[in-house]
Amino acid sequence: MERWRGRVALVTGASVGIGAAIAKELVRFGMKVVGCARSVEKIQDLAAECRAAGYSGELVPFRCDLTSVEEIEAMFAAIKAQHRGVDVCVNNAGLAHPEPLLSGGTSGWKNMLDVNVVALSVCTREAYQSMKERNVDDGHIINLNSVCGHFVYPSADIHFYTATKFAVTALTEGLRQELLEAKTHIRATCISPGVVETEFAPRFYNKTPGKAEEMYSQIKPLEAVDVANAVIYVLSAPPHVQVGDVLMRPVEQMM
Repeated sequence: MERWRGRVALVTGASVGIGAAIAKELVRFGMKVVGCARSVEKIQDLAAECRAAGYSGELVPFRCDLTSVEEIEAMFAAIKAQHRGVDVCVNNAGLAHPEPLLSGGTSGWKNMLDVNVVALSVCTREAYQSMKERNVDDGHIINLNSVCGHFVYPSADIHFYTATKFAVTALTEGLRQELLEAKTHIRATCISPGVVETEFAPRFYNKTPGKAEEMYSQIKPLEAVDVANAVIYVLSAPPHVQVGDVLMRPVEQMM
């Protein structure tokens, strides 16, 4: 990770869970991390925690609503003005609503597409352009995917969410191919975790909170720091090594 010391990373959805864990680890390894979310109070607290721990990097909170293309573009403009640009982009932000294909609400479907697919793609485009205009040839774009991006589970509530994650799988591979055609050494990777104990399940099952507790009690889930460690592993790979996908799950998870 030494070559990333002092360089700039963007982590979306950095206020809680996996995003917060990734931001914290990157700061620990000496990166300047712009952590964005709709609300930055928790990121401000995390930044103070990093300073108190004596980490060599810096966490910069940034308020951004990823459903707004204008706000995303304004964020990248601010990063350019204040930090020159982005060297690593971690598209972590994502959400799910229990909206089945046969009875789900259109607004929920659109919200999942806006955050999980469109925002990820806009951030990817803007990050690449930032790297290109500064002749950064060793940058990295990392997409937080899911095992749901590889398997269709027999659960109606997550089928539309699954479709958005299959899109992330396709977008990451398409990105890898376009970067190769552009004759750049910028790398593209997706991280595909299984069950992780974060706020994700309680939010998903907010009307039936017992379901989240039941899910976490049946197996020992991954922790957010496990996913953050996977990001560190990917970034630590030698520049000639392309890690396309990291599929990770609890040892007790069947699929």
